[in-house]
Amino acid sequence: MYYNGIYHEFYQYNPDGSFNPNTSLNIVWGHSVSTDLVNWITLEPAIEPDTPNDIKGCWSGSATIVSGDQPVIIYTGVIDIEKHQVQNIALPKNRSDPYLREWTKAGNNPVIQSGVPGLNSGQFRDPTTGWIGPDGLWRIAVGAELNGYGAALLYKSEDFLNWTRVDHPLYSSNGTRMFECLDFFAVLPGSDNGLDMSSTIPYGAKHVLKMGNFFQDVYMIGVYDLKRDAFVPDIVLDDSRLWPRIDYGNFYASKTFFDSKHGRRIIWAWTTEMDSSPDDVAKGWAGIHSFPRTIWLDNDGKRLLQWPVEEIKSLRRNEINHHELELKKGDLFDIKGIDTLQADVEIDFELASIHDADPFDPSWLFDTQKHCREADASVHGGIGPFGLVMLASDNMEEHTVVHFRVYKSQKNYMILMCSDLRRSSLTPGLDTPAYGGFFEFDLEKERKISLRTLIDRSAVESFGGGGRVCIMARVYPVSLVDNDHQPLMYAFNNGSATVRVPRLRAWSMRRAQMSV
Repeated sequence: MYYNGIYHEFYQYNPDGSFNPNTSLNIVWGHSVSTDLVNWITLEPAIEPDTPNDIKGCWSGSATIVSGDQPVIIYTGVIDIEKHQVQNIALPKNRSDPYLREWTKAGNNPVIQSGVPGLNSGQFRDPTTGWIGPDGLWRIAVGAELNGYGAALLYKSEDFLNWTRVDHPLYSSNGTRMFECLDFFAVLPGSDNGLDMSSTIPYGAKHVLKMGNFFQDVYMIGVYDLKRDAFVPDIVLDDSRLWPRIDYGNFYASKTFFDSKHGRRIIWAWTTEMDSSPDDVAKGWAGIHSFPRTIWLDNDGKRLLQWPVEEIKSLRRNEINHHELELKKGDLFDIKGIDTLQADVEIDFELASIHDADPFDPSWLFDTQKHCREADASVHGGIGPFGLVMLASDNMEEHTVVHFRVYKSQKNYMILMCSDLRRSSLTPGLDTPAYGGFFEFDLEKERKISLRTLIDRSAVESFGGGGRVCIMARVYPVSLVDNDHQPLMYAFNNGSATVRVPRLRAWSMRRAQMSV
């Protein structure tokens, strides 16, 4: 949340050691603060499991600014070894403290219990940020498994402390068994201005319901029907494999908030380690957060777009520029002059011709990872693969590649974006998938396909087509621990059609300041 000039990030933290939080019941709310979303101060935990209402862990939740100046946290408490879950409230002990270091739990906790017919009390968690309903009362949604299906249970309150369940969910679906890590927010088509859910939502706005589904953050776009007090998706897809994803890589439990300082909505997420638990113990930490991103709705109202917040540019240094490059089949262009372990790279690819595109098979949408494995960067295509090779060893035994392919569907062009980690490291025992996602693109109007990739050592975060597809990845090349070797980076094309690069810009990135 943003409050009185300070950004606050709260997150699941395991004080018992550098293990995945899911392996511990002693989960607390970590707390860090910043004035610019880049440089951070880590504080003492905001909430710890010390009451019967959260004694087995303080799990996820949300912060809401009530009445303009009262921050309130609502979070899931685990009450026993069977992981039965309830919802609790915490308030800042001293609002004049700019860092809000101490929080006090409400005396009437738990404010929401699981006594709902058909509700699995062990699958009842992650309350959303609050919003104002049609009757002027506060609303929140809580993720749940209800009668064996995923549901966003709806609750209302006058004072944000005493809650009553609405007799129907905000939304439910038989496409999944459980909704977790919920988020619900309003967006305006074609506008990157964020909307404050505690204020009046303008006419023409859409709403987004985001939920965690099998460790993938998926979302639906629709309308908030004020008469029914319910979310109504524009499109209902029975097969959840076809639901659009916030990010097609290692990106989960994402959360947005309204940044009143800059009038934008910001999202970020947890990304897990892909090495072993002993590796995590050795390095002393497990799990990182993505770069914060601005998130908004595309002009056609069908897809969310994301882009790193502007403040990330403050870390840039040593800019290099290349213009009017031409990449023929098999070409590699060596990108030199930057720190390739910590870099920000922007490339525009322009297609000389769109008539060589291979036909699109809609069945690929059910398993884009499989298609990225089969149609990898070594497989020649009509248009593509073309993209960026990074963190590469001299002999290319190690490398990570982000690439595009262009396909012609019946109505338009479909762009496949892949982030292939399968040769990212010679270290055995790592999880090295090939991630991928499709986006629709009107190549008749716009011939340029953009790629931006942020590299922060083991983190590779890529944004394709102006943020239409985003892929967060974790890689562990030997070069990360080899101080004598600077990994190599290339722009490449391995498709039959020539690809032009009207602009390639890249920067080394400074380390952000972190203090504890």
